[in-house]
Amino acid sequence: MARTQHQYICNSCGNITMKWAGKCDACNEWNTITEEIIEENIPKGLNIAKNKGRTLKFELLANKEKKKIDRNLTGNNEFDRVCGGGLVSGSALLIGGDPGIGKSTLLLQISCSIAYKNQRCIYVSGEEAIEQIRLRAERLGLLDSPVELASATNVRDIIASMEDKDNPVSMMVIDSIQTMYVDIVDSAPGTVTQVRACTLELIRAAKKQNVTLLIVGHVTKDGQIAGPRVLEHMVDTVLYFEGDRGHQFRILRAVKNRFGPTDEIGVFEMANEGLIEVSNPSELFLAQRQSEAAGSSVFAGLEGTRPVLVEVQALVVESPYATPRRQVIGWDSGRLAMIMAVLESRCGIHMSASEVYLNIAGGIKINEPAADLAVAAALISAHTGKPLPEGAIFFGEIGLAGEIRQVAQAEARIKEAAKLGFETAIIPNLPKGKKNQRKIKSSLKIKQLKHVQQLPDIF
Repeated sequence: MARTQHQYICNSCGNITMKWAGKCDACNEWNTITEEIIEENIPKGLNIAKNKGRTLKFELLANKEKKKIDRNLTGNNEFDRVCGGGLVSGSALLIGGDPGIGKSTLLLQISCSIAYKNQRCIYVSGEEAIEQIRLRAERLGLLDSPVELASATNVRDIIASMEDKDNPVSMMVIDSIQTMYVDIVDSAPGTVTQVRACTLELIRAAKKQNVTLLIVGHVTKDGQIAGPRVLEHMVDTVLYFEGDRGHQFRILRAVKNRFGPTDEIGVFEMANEGLIEVSNPSELFLAQRQSEAAGSSVFAGLEGTRPVLVEVQALVVESPYATPRRQVIGWDSGRLAMIMAVLESRCGIHMSASEVYLNIAGGIKINEPAADLAVAAALISAHTGKPLPEGAIFFGEIGLAGEIRQVAQAEARIKEAAKLGFETAIIPNLPKGKKNQRKIKSSLKIKQLKHVQQLPDIF
């Protein structure tokens, strides 16, 4: 006999409680808990031991018949790079980002590019009318594309359109998953239960029909994709759109990819004709850099498999307040505090009474510990008022004892700097006498530092 249960789910983090509350105990968000009804059919006397299932068929890890993954190139090199070399048939991709960052614009461009290859592409929007999508396509110059548009929110109707055997679908875009609903679920669209059910049904149908599914997801104020965390586990690839709406740069980052490397990035420039791919982001990020200014250093970073050069800007000024401000954009504020403590303890550079501002130019976010040396150099330069040597790049991790540690793929970083005309690379000290230790071959002048105390000597 069916039994009805009531439960309360937080729409922000997916936490389940048995009673309503104004504040979620798991994520501390207010007014996010909603009531949902669950019907369970639990037959009496259910015994799994008596009702045995079928025996699974197991296979060995080594397979003589190697099957190559078929990838569908979109023609957008930056998007294909982030996906690992193109779209995989039957895969599901989840794309999140702030409102107005360019998610719908990018997916419309990708859909039109695939449709030009005589493959059927369906663009289903639950937020915009068809005329609104046409206006965007007209602005992008894509009105002649054979993309099929629909404004719908019922998942049952969308799956029925996907399963058309006479006219098979190659790719489908769902914009967005928070507007979709399954009619057998007694919840409003956008709730945790609806988002989970809609995604499960769409992915199941897409894998059955071998359709590439691209899903747009809303994000919370913290930048995370709204809905249950299980949503990111269900899909094959999770992409995040990063960037400040005040900048023209947009960065597409893969945080999960079952068919390629993670943390791979694609760089785009927002223009009137849509998102334009940037083939050399290092040159773009450093285009307006003033090398003679104090507090500016160049960090040779690594995003996925791509080396990227970015400018690290620091400003140190006297504070009129008892508690100086620490403002960080594009980097970890906790790591900045650690670097300042190391400089004060190991080098005698006191900045505790000063206001410190740190910015990664271009709107990109850096998560690598390898940026420690570039940040320390920018801070010392801003504190002393002396500019760093022109044509120098920095990378290296700083420990609490002041030692400068090695980082991965140093040669790729130096090669990217040499391509852009840099002359000097200030890097961690390479240990001698170890096996499999290759010397870095480059036209750049390489300065190796063992301790952060050697950093002020380069000025």
